[in-house]
Amino acid sequence: MASPLILLTNDDGIHAPGLHALADSLSKLGTVRVFAPDRERSAVSHGISLHQPLRVKPYREGWWMVDGTPADCVLLAVRFLMEARPALVVSGINNGPNLGDDVTYSGTVAGAREGMMVGVPSIAVSMVSYDPQYFTTGGEVALRLGRYVLEHGLPDDTALNVNVPDVPFEELNGAAITRMGRRHYEDDVIHRTDPRGRDYYWIGGAATNLVSTPGTDIGAVLENQVSITPLHRDATHHDAIARLYETPFTL
Repeated sequence: MASPLILLTNDDGIHAPGLHALADSLSKLGTVRVFAPDRERSAVSHGISLHQPLRVKPYREGWWMVDGTPADCVLLAVRFLMEARPALVVSGINNGPNLGDDVTYSGTVAGAREGMMVGVPSIAVSMVSYDPQYFTTGGEVALRLGRYVLEHGLPDDTALNVNVPDVPFEELNGAAITRMGRRHYEDDVIHRTDPRGRDYYWIGGAATNLVSTPGTDIGAVLENQVSITPLHRDATHHDAIARLYETPFTL
């Protein structure tokens, strides 16, 4: 049987240790190709570069760096640059969690969502620490879950968002299939003046409040479980359709 072709990307940039740990792990599963941003692209969400050309440069054998977003990397790789269509897209391993509302902002999750949108089973993997010590745990989870997805597939228009506690693999308390939780952001906006007297603003990354709710991604990781959240392409609030028809809006 031919070795499956696996595409990797991230939003921390091609030099990030989490990406290298992911490649080391998934090379046991198939032939790895890496297309990743040439620098950190955290919190770029699902942006693609419509107003600038993209440059792709070789980094090492089987690896390329792109001066674009994670979604750019996946789109270019799958549609134009790879030698064949990948069997799996994996984005990560992110340096920090992507829990609850983080998925709206996350470039890591966007890499997996772009894979899903071009029809490839896709996974986003993040460590639940901003200073991870156990990327090898995330790599092992990605390897086992990647093998599962290759064997069983995923529902159409679905990507998996995976968050891994930063502990040795043997200390994990299993895995849970979860829904998105809620994170309460307390981002600061810092107002300063540059040396030329011009105002500028910096959106700070203040700590968020994690509320442990059973069945959510946040609840799972606080119980030392790997959280696996299926994300769907369709963001429609279907129940709201019927409610809006009850008191219809008219022009």
